[in-house]
Amino acid sequence: MLVRYNPDGDREMNARQLERLKRLSDWLHEHDRRFLFELLVPAEPDQLESVGGDSDRYDAELRPELMRRTIAAIQDHGIEVDVWKIEGVDERSDCEMLATQTRAGGRDGVVCVVLGRGADDDKVDHWLTQAAPVDGFVGFAIGRSIWGDPLKEFIAGSLERESAADQIGRNYLRFVRVYQDAESAVSA
Repeated sequence: MLVRYNPDGDREMNARQLERLKRLSDWLHEHDRRFLFELLVPAEPDQLESVGGDSDRYDAELRPELMRRTIAAIQDHGIEVDVWKIEGVDERSDCEMLATQTRAGGRDGVVCVVLGRGADDDKVDHWLTQAAPVDGFVGFAIGRSIWGDPLKEFIAGSLERESAADQIGRNYLRFVRVYQDAESAVSA
């Protein structure tokens, strides 16, 4: 489930979303299904204004705590998520805070994966290296950063199908190596 939710956003919409998500969560667990939850926390206009309209500052300074508050609100509403797809954050301490929140209240089996958000390789690499060593993060769910450019080139006719598939595979394996190297560097 892809959910856009800002805890300081429209209260009526947030309440409506929580009710719908609760019904879905209950149904999934009643039918022995896991709940994969992709959380996006878009900036409210006043939040963006508070950081001078700079979306990078919003991502670094405000979004991590807003994500934690959102996760807590979802949990407090009785919505039980099994796997959280988490937008990349710049600081390991923010990854730790988010993983701790996702596991709050005895949710020890809950795990997190990092989203790529279509960011460039350097940014995604940074997010992966911050999250990989954190207990509670188990991998990533990166899409456009892996297949976006090769697919565009293939559709435009400037890249053959086999070459596009090969490039997508290489991109994926490179991110796997980045994640695994960051994960093992801490335990070494």
